[in-house]
Amino acid sequence: MGVIVPRSTLAAWGVGEGDTLELTEHGVRPPRSLRSAHQELDELKRLLALAVVRQFTPREIRAHSLANLHRWKKQESWVSAYDEWQAILDGGSDGELFAAMLGRDEDSNRLRQSPPYVGMLSRDEVRRLNEETAG
Repeated sequence: MGVIVPRSTLAAWGVGEGDTLELTEHGVRPPRSLRSAHQELDELKRLLALAVVRQFTPREIRAHSLANLHRWKKQESWVSAYDEWQAILDGGSDGELFAAMLGRDEDSNRLRQSPPYVGMLSRDEVRRLNEETAG
């Protein structure tokens, strides 16, 4: 058995052929010693999004996210990323929603800095994922 990791991902992680990777119940990742604090935070935000996707339907994610966006707009707590989320939630496919939530590209990482689906996970779940990511 083996795992195929795209070269672009290995390059982003700063590892190459013969280097070691960590295998967890959530996937394959670079060793913690090679990951910066920023990379750790990006991974935490991706794991939080993954937990949301695993526990809720796209319809539930859309409804909760749109309610948050509506509330934030009324409170004048709007940032430009919310315009992008609004377009994805209103007109995008489930695939586009999942790509934004779970992708490893720069756009997905940037969008996950302002996720509209906050509040869907229990505090215990968020705490557990924080602790797991911190090591």
